[in-house]
Amino acid sequence: MKIKAIQFSADGFMTQAFAFGGENKADGSPDVKYPSSLQNYLIDTGDEVILVDTGFPPGFPYPARNEKAQIYVGSPTQNYIDGFKALGYKPEQVTKILLTHRHNDHSGEVNSFPNAKIYIAPEDADARELSSVDKDRIIRCEYTDGAYHNFPESQKIADGVYFIKAKGHTNGNSIVIAEDDGLYYMIQGDVTYTDAALKANKLSVVFDDLPAARETLDRVREFVKNNPTVYLSTHTPEGVTNLEGKIVMKLD
Repeated sequence: MKIKAIQFSADGFMTQAFAFGGENKADGSPDVKYPSSLQNYLIDTGDEVILVDTGFPPGFPYPARNEKAQIYVGSPTQNYIDGFKALGYKPEQVTKILLTHRHNDHSGEVNSFPNAKIYIAPEDADARELSSVDKDRIIRCEYTDGAYHNFPESQKIADGVYFIKAKGHTNGNSIVIAEDDGLYYMIQGDVTYTDAALKANKLSVVFDDLPAARETLDRVREFVKNNPTVYLSTHTPEGVTNLEGKIVMKLD
């Protein structure tokens, strides 16, 4: 199995107030900042090419840098499709797309992969971000394979690849775990925006369901404590660093 990052934005930032302040605004400072970037991930099982999220939609207008913003996603380094092709793949090779959630920085390029089935939780399947997608390509994932470790509901997607119900950030939020060579690669969408928030046990200010988001973060932290986990985020360059170094997340 090969897991690769598709990078498409860099040199951004987020405030601690944004990354930590979901449950208590006093938990984060607007003056402390963490680096931000944008990357999604590709899993090559040897038999299939699977994407986890698909970047911004074509022509997305990146906002100008604003030092007073809660989050600035950075400036584009390349578009998502060019980043994908730079890894040596062709769009028609992709068989499955696993969308962690509906937001357009995770679902924007699904139409660029004509042979791929799109897996997403039912609660997010009818989002406006997916309104242009051929509905026959959308698999409304019902997580029928039971528990995965301490997560109650999961769906096996391929050998060693699991789609896991993880509500909170959106009502249909999911995470993906890929098992390879004794490690668990957790592609977690936006459960946290920066690794510091995971370590500090803090939720960001972006959620549909706060109690569900808290339950998900608790389960993520429990999993990380009990299993050698490489933690792969979308919005921090730590995601790429962790992947390239196979760095196991430590919470203590």
